[in-house]
Amino acid sequence: MKLTVSNNSNGPTIIYAFAQCIETIAQNDCLSCLNAGYNNMQTCLSYSDNGRAVANGCFMRYSTTSFFPDNYQTINITPTFKKGTSNKGVIIAGVVSGVALALILVALFSFIRRRKNLEGVPRGDIPGASKLKGPVTYSYKDLKSATNNFSEENKIGEGGFGVVYKGILKSGKVVAVKKLALRHSNRINEEFESEVKLISNVHHRNLVRLLGCCNAGHNRILVYEYMKNRSLDGFLFGDKKKGFLNWKQRYEVILGTARGLTYLHEEFHVRIIHRDIKTNNILLDDDLQPRIADFGLARLIPDNQTHLSTKFAGTLGYTAPEYAIYGQLSEKADIYSYSVVILEIISGQRSNELKVHGDAEGEFLLHKAWKLYERDMHLELVDIAFDPNDYDADEVKKIIEIGLLCIQASAELRPAMSEIMVLLQKKDLVENMRPTMPIFIETN
Repeated sequence: MKLTVSNNSNGPTIIYAFAQCIETIAQNDCLSCLNAGYNNMQTCLSYSDNGRAVANGCFMRYSTTSFFPDNYQTINITPTFKKGTSNKGVIIAGVVSGVALALILVALFSFIRRRKNLEGVPRGDIPGASKLKGPVTYSYKDLKSATNNFSEENKIGEGGFGVVYKGILKSGKVVAVKKLALRHSNRINEEFESEVKLISNVHHRNLVRLLGCCNAGHNRILVYEYMKNRSLDGFLFGDKKKGFLNWKQRYEVILGTARGLTYLHEEFHVRIIHRDIKTNNILLDDDLQPRIADFGLARLIPDNQTHLSTKFAGTLGYTAPEYAIYGQLSEKADIYSYSVVILEIISGQRSNELKVHGDAEGEFLLHKAWKLYERDMHLELVDIAFDPNDYDADEVKKIIEIGLLCIQASAELRPAMSEIMVLLQKKDLVENMRPTMPIFIETN
């Protein structure tokens, strides 16, 4: 189908659409499949010029650029819709069932109506704002007041792209205010656009929620829900909280982080690679449940690509070798980083910390974990802060082995996040799932 829309000052916009079920599927199943696809595509309709839904038995897609040739099969229904709609012309091309045709028409007119309603609505100069789902916009004045003029007393964290402050809005709501650092001016717009576009559209109990943003002059500011417990890093390595988390709580962090990554990699309508999974970017809520934060480096991977070739960005010590060395980015890079976090949670040792025991030669965490695994001495890795009666030895051994599965040298050998979720909740590892030796990247 091809739909020509004349509803803006820039002239007509052509929208292409297609829907199809496989030949062997029953009509009722086709209807159910297409309905599900249409519902999944709703998040794209408001602001995106492209959208697609793929299900087990059907496919739907729309775009403002052509992805199929016009041919003799074109069905022209312009006359059908021109009457009484002086500002809309319609041309439809493609062979689809009546059910698919109806759903596509509903989707396209929903797209037209919502897009028309958005015209003339000011959105500031946020990069890519026309494709956003529309987070709340805060004024710079209000955020300056909320953070006491971005004072040092309100500062709660600092990363490679900016400083995070605790803020109290006029309503009394406590928030985390991330002011992006201008010293990274060549990447600041990309950073801001990435976080706003991604996080305003993802919602999961194990992801930190973006409440809104501010784009005033050179200021790029993100407003998140506030996590008073702050990061996992403080609970594992901080002087005040180190040793506070027991095994059950640490296991919940491991499991919850896996849930969040599974959502990003496999359950959201596009694949999202976080690129900077580490203990500093895992926050703990009031119930000590993990929330993945800081999506400034995140990237989308198209359905037809196994990986992206890109410049390295992230944190050494957590980075997969194929990404750090060759720039090959896939969800397996996140899985590698996640495995490093697993081993840090279990050991209470930083990945880039050289541990020396007596006269023995110092070892980095991944070296140590692998050598202990080879000698079947997994439990030597466990944090000494644990009470031996507080955990099940077999369960801890299993999770160490899951961590080692995820840092294997070959990215293809690392399990997907959905597989990791299954393994975490099984009593034992599958017998043929044994880790191979990883490649170690040492950092001093």
